[in-house]
Amino acid sequence: MDGTAQSRCGWCGTEPIYVDYHDHEWGVPERDGRALWEKLILDGFQAGLSWITILKKRDSFRQAFDGFHPEVIAHWGEDDIARLLANPGIVRHRGKIAGTIGSAQAYLRIEQREGFAHFLWAFQGGTVQQNRWQSLSQVPGQTPVSQAMSKALKAEGFAFCGPTIVYAFMQACGMVNDHLVSCPCHDKVAALA
Repeated sequence: MDGTAQSRCGWCGTEPIYVDYHDHEWGVPERDGRALWEKLILDGFQAGLSWITILKKRDSFRQAFDGFHPEVIAHWGEDDIARLLANPGIVRHRGKIAGTIGSAQAYLRIEQREGFAHFLWAFQGGTVQQNRWQSLSQVPGQTPVSQAMSKALKAEGFAFCGPTIVYAFMQACGMVNDHLVSCPCHDKVAALA
C-alpha cells in the first residue's frame, strides 16, 4: 500500500520507520484479538509521548513483554515490574507496566466470555467506518464511539485507555479509515474492509 511522499498523510513525515508504518500497517483492519490487545497496550504506553517513540521501541517492547501474550503477562507481579522498570529499551513507567498486567487479566476475561476482537469490533457494528477527510484538521481526536469503547474498557479493568487513546487505536487497527482521501492508502485500506 505504498503512498507517495507528495500525497501520503502528512502526520507520518519522512522518517522511513514512520512511512513504512503508515504505508503498511496504519488503518489496515485487524481482527486478531491478541494483536488488537498489543496495539491497545502500545497506544497506552504512548500517552504523553509521540507515536514514533513507541514505534522505535516496539521490538524492545515485544521482547520485554514476552511477545505480548496476555496469558503470560496476566500472572506477572512485582519482580516483573521491577525487571521492566530497569529495561532502557521500553518506556519505564510503573503505572503503565502495572496497567498492562491488569489489562492482560481483563483481556483473558473478555476473551473467554465473548472474544476480545468481537468485544471491540461490536462498537463499530463489526464494520470499518469509511471516512473521507480532505485535511488533517478535519480528523477528530475522539468520537462518541471511542468514548463508549473507552468507558467499557475501563469498566473491564483496562488502564490508559481514555477516549483519545482509544480513537488513535481505532485508527491504527482499521476500525476507522482515517487516511486522507488524497492519500493512496485510503482506497487500498477501504478495499480491505
